[in-house]
Amino acid sequence: MNTPALRYLVAVNDEEQHALWPAETPLPAGWRPEGFSGTEEECVAHVDQVWPDIRPLSLRRRLAAGEDR
Repeated sequence: MNTPALRYLVAVNDEEQHALWPAETPLPAGWRPEGFSGTEEECVAHVDQVWPDIRPLSLRRRLAAGEDR
């Protein structure tokens, strides 16, 4: 029996962190669809392209402002 490949979507939160999520499963609170879906491999490749700096947005902003903490 041939099982169809599971489809995923790329989700993003307010800290601009990305995650893969099964397309048929509702996203948890705080996450929204980023706009890309596909196989797990396709989604991972997409995230690698669009999320090069994995630090949370709040940390990137603090560092850009010259804050230590």
